[in-house]
Order: sequence, then structure tokens, then C-alpha cells
Amino acid sequence: MRHPRAALLLALAASAVLVRADALSVPKTRVDDVRETLHGVELNDPYRWLEDQKSPETRAWIDAQNAYSHALLDALPGRDALKARLEELMNVDAFGMPAERGGRYFFSRRSKGQDLFVICVRKGATGPDEVLVDPHPMSPDKTTSVTLLDVSSDGRLVAYGIRQGGEDELVVKLRDVDTGKDLPDTLPRARYHSLSLTPDKSGFYYARHDSVSGPRVLYHALGQAPSSDKVLFGEGEGPEKIIGSSLSEDGRYLFLTLYHGSAPKKTEVYCREAASTGPFVPIVNDVEAKFLPDVAGDRMYLQTNWQAPNGRILEVDLKQPARDRWREVVPTGEATIEGFSLAGGRIFVNTLENVVSRVRVYAADGQRLGEIAFPSLGAVGGVGGRWESDEAFFAFKSFHIPETIYRYSVKTGAQSVWARQAVPVDSEAFEAHQEWYASKDGTRVPMFLVHRKGLERDGSHPTILTGYGGFNLSQTPSFSAKNALWLERGGVYALPGLRGGGEFGEKWHEAGMLDRKQNVFDDFIAAAEWLVQNGYTAPGKLAILGGSNGGLLVGAAMTQRPELFGAVVCAYPLLDMLRYHKFLVAGFWVPEYGSSEDKAQFELLRAYSPYHNVKPGTNYPSVLFVTGDSDTRVDPLHARKMTALVQARTAGGPVLLLYDTKAGHSAGKPISREVEDLTDQLSFLFWRLGAGAAPATKG
Repeated sequence: MRHPRAALLLALAASAVLVRADALSVPKTRVDDVRETLHGVELNDPYRWLEDQKSPETRAWIDAQNAYSHALLDALPGRDALKARLEELMNVDAFGMPAERGGRYFFSRRSKGQDLFVICVRKGATGPDEVLVDPHPMSPDKTTSVTLLDVSSDGRLVAYGIRQGGEDELVVKLRDVDTGKDLPDTLPRARYHSLSLTPDKSGFYYARHDSVSGPRVLYHALGQAPSSDKVLFGEGEGPEKIIGSSLSEDGRYLFLTLYHGSAPKKTEVYCREAASTGPFVPIVNDVEAKFLPDVAGDRMYLQTNWQAPNGRILEVDLKQPARDRWREVVPTGEATIEGFSLAGGRIFVNTLENVVSRVRVYAADGQRLGEIAFPSLGAVGGVGGRWESDEAFFAFKSFHIPETIYRYSVKTGAQSVWARQAVPVDSEAFEAHQEWYASKDGTRVPMFLVHRKGLERDGSHPTILTGYGGFNLSQTPSFSAKNALWLERGGVYALPGLRGGGEFGEKWHEAGMLDRKQNVFDDFIAAAEWLVQNGYTAPGKLAILGGSNGGLLVGAAMTQRPELFGAVVCAYPLLDMLRYHKFLVAGFWVPEYGSSEDKAQFELLRAYSPYHNVKPGTNYPSVLFVTGDSDTRVDPLHARKMTALVQARTAGGPVLLLYDTKAGHSAGKPISREVEDLTDQLSFLFWRLGAGAAPATKG
């Protein structure tokens, strides 16, 4: 237990910060009388000027907000202890999934003491790791990162991407593995969705998206200027669509997937022999359903929800691809098919059963062969391997168990640890379990809870409730240093599987999109009420946290039920739902949310848009908004405008903005910066929930 004197000191320190918060002036924000009428409704947008990210006035406002936030956060007690513990938890060896090519293993690795992942190669299964691409010298502040894109079949040529900050855009480079030198070929900074090197290394296929012209699939011949790259597919497709391209393992077939948005109800699949100059053959382009392909030999396998909301796997003979010749190899069932992969002549099907991962193994003809066993309740990434190889890999993790990568023999089913994150955490001290609760309309919703073993349900525990609820994405168990520290300090972590996600197939997704989006917020609010009613926490001890679509989630929950929460962390969020579709790549998301340009959808969006539902004089919980300049996916204007509006109208706790001038939505942030950011977030949460940030002491 915490020593009484230590608790008193923490309380006094927290009180001092509260006085400091009252004494500090919230940065001034200019208010404009911007009005417009949409579908006969007059709308007021007083902070529209903050949409201009590059204006000197906006930049000065960002600097003032950061100064205000850090004046409060940097003075909080216990920060040094939090930071030190996060460094212990995060500064460990970490690995990405390996890919074997030509007897060499290629993977990303961040060694203890390093800020960024480097691309490594290992010659043979037990050889030493050699650094192939190191991003550390590329930028003095370690904000430039690299990502492995593809490796040639003989293991002698690597394609990799260079990312600035957290942008989605990449610069594509090629490196000769034997010499360690880059080839002259470079693709300029753009949004690339896939890249496949040809077996003879004469070139590569890639998919690129442009917000004006839309998606295209191109071929680049090595030694030629990118401006001469030939467009193979995509002419006439609009920017609201996405294309992914893949080359079959033997290089014979080039197959494409055309997505109608980022979480589409419809995809199209096309294929042709890579050497052909003829048109692509449509495998399926006239069915309102999702089809996700992979190819082995002359067979294409399709994961689809066509006539199967929970998913099934179909086989297509590419020599005779007519639909009446398709064959079902994995039928639909009670479990939701999350994905599938091909390795060692087998089909590995990753399913969710009540949001818990299972991987079943099938022969190429659909015969059920077995299942991969896992050590605990958790989640597994797809099995990665090659059709002609016995060797495969998969990664397993849970809330309190760090990620472990296993090497797997397809023939025997034998497993061995290939890499494990040696995180200094006592996994046995915690328990993870699943509960079910009723949402507003009676729908039963699952929720994972993680906490110390033997937790007393007396309503006293600081609790993080998080979620997503969108784009058919399932929320499954995952380890994080932030959550491990939270659990060590006596906190509770709650993760419900909200409608809008993919936890129970397409019907679950559809139940939380478009005109049913309010179901997502109702599910989340019901989870909060359940936690309070069942003695895990109390409103003043309950924090909600979400990012991206999850930022919209917590923004809506905060504006709909402000009295239910003690603190909010809202990261990289969507908040102005009447204008979101006008910025960056948000046109992809219209099939998910709708658009204010449609009168009926306008009314639905206005009803829950967080920016349009902030009421003056309301006692909103304390809020920490997080975003950054390099977010090229969700425009940071949302967080800027919402910060200004809530600061002006709240009668509650402080409203802070942490705005990184280099970070963004995608990966690539240096570990030292991640530690700083998580220290800020955890300090804020412990402060606002009155939990104290210093570690408990015995006595």
C-alpha cells in the first residue's frame, strides 16, 4: 500500500498543480463569425480559420497551446518515475515478422538502446543479424524511419520505403543486398499501397494513389525514370477508390484488388498473366460484397462475405475462372473469418470466436487438418510463409503477454520461438477476462477487462476505457507498455468490441456505420455505465481514450455524457463531421460515415458531430487532445478547432493540446519520443483521476 505520508505529499503536489492550472491563462483564440447555410440549416463555425495549418496565426496559436500544456504537464508529480518505468518497458529488443528469401531472413528490428527500427538480414536461420538499412543517420532528430516493402525471390534485392515523421507517404528505394548499396531507381514521395519485385529483378509492380487522379497500378523497369512508368490499370477510377496489386509467388500472375473506400462493402478482383500485354480479366466486379485474393500456382483463393456474413474461402481455377466453376473450400461458420494466408501447401484461416483468435489449418482442397495452439487468451497475426516452403511464422500477443514470434513447421506442426520481446513485466500478476453487457437497445456486447489478480470491486480504481467501433476493424488483445504500467499502478483496462468493428462479421460492422453510427456511441457509454455499476470504478476515476475513428468515439461520448467521465485523451481525431470529407484522404470514408452533402446524412452527422455538439457552460471532463503536422490521414484541423471550442465553452477541467510539429498518424516515431508522449498522457490521466503518479511503496 502507499505510505500515508507519501499519499499526503502526492495530494499536496496535485493540489499545487490545480492552483497552477487556475492561475495560468488559457491561450487566447480569435473567434470569427463564420456562418453558412446547409440544407436550410444555419451553421456557425467560429474557428474555421484554424483549418489553415500553414498560416502564421495558426502556427503562433499552436506554439501557445503547446506552451500552456507543457506548463501544466511538466509540473506534475511522479513524472520522472513514470518516464523511467516506461523506458524500462519500451527500451527492449523488438522484432518484425521475418520473410525468408533465398536462404536469407529479412525483418525489422529495434535493438535495446535504439530509437528506430532498422532493416536486418540474417543468413540462415541461426546466422548473425546484419543491418541492411539504418534510418538513424537519416535525420538528426530521428524522425525519419524506414519500412520493408518487398524482397526478391533470390534474396538479393530489397525494396524499402523512407517515411518523414508519421506521414502515410513514402519515398521508395532499392538496395542491393550483397553490396549494401542503393540502386539509382527511386520513386518520389507519394502514397503507395503495394509493391512487388519481379523474380528476375528486372522491375517491379506498384500501386499508387493520387488525391486528384485517383489510384493506379504501374510497372517500373529498373534503370528507367519513374516518369516513364507504364500505367497498367486504374484509368477512369476516381480518388475515392483504392487499388492494391500483388504478384504471385512464382511471378506468373499479377492480380489486383479494387476497394470501394477504406472499409468497403464491395471490392473487385482482376487478374492476368504478368507477361501478358492484354487486358486484366475480371474475376469478380459485379457483386456487392468483399473479396480478398491470394494465389498459389494456378489457383486463386478468395476470402469473401458474399452469401456468408461471417466469411468463407472460395477457390478459382485461373485457367477457367468462370463463376460457375468456383468451389467453396472453407465454408462459413459461427466464427468470423478475419483473414487467411497460404504457406506450405496449406490454407491458414484466422478466425475470431467471441473476439479470441483461433487459426485453423486446411489442405488446398479444403480438408480440415488441425489447429495451431496458443498459450493463452490473445490474438495472433496471420501466418506468413511461402506456398512451396515448409517454414512459416506467426506472432502471438495478449494484454499482459508481450509479442512472441514463432517459427512453425507446416508438415509437423512443431513450434519454436523465433523472437520474443523481453519486457520486464510480471505477466502472472494480472488477469484478463471477458464480460458481456447490454447496450442501450439490448444488444449484448463483449468487453475485455485486465487488472491485477484479486482486484476488489469497490469503485476506487482508475480505469481506462478505450475502443474503436468502425471500418470493420476488430479490437483484439494486444500488449502495450502504457497499459502494463497502468496495470502495475492498480489501474483497470477495459476494451469493448463495439458495433462498427469486425468482431462478429459484416453484420456487426453494418450495425455501426452510416445511419446506425449512434449504436457505436451507445455501446461505449453502456460499457462505462457497466464498469461503474459493477464496482470497477466511478465516474471521477474513469478515463476514455481513443485515436483516429476512436478519437471520434471519445469525442462523441464526451459531448453526449460529460458527467460520466473524469478525463479524456482524444488522439488524431475526426471531430467536425460536417466538413471531414473535404480534407486529405477522407473521401475514402464517406461509405462508412456518409457525407453532409446528402441532406439525410447531414442530419445524422449533425446529430453526433462532436464539434457541433459542444454546449456552453457544460461541465466537460478534462481533455487532452493529441495530434501532429505530419498526420496526412486525419487532418489535424479537427483537434485544433475542437481544442479552441471546448476551451471557450467548458465549465469543467483544463483542456490541453499536445501538437507535434513532426509526428503524424503512421508509424516511425522514435522510441525516445514515444516515451515522452506516453509520460505526458499517463501524467495527465493520473492527475485528473486523482490517482497519483508515484509508485506505491510498502509500509
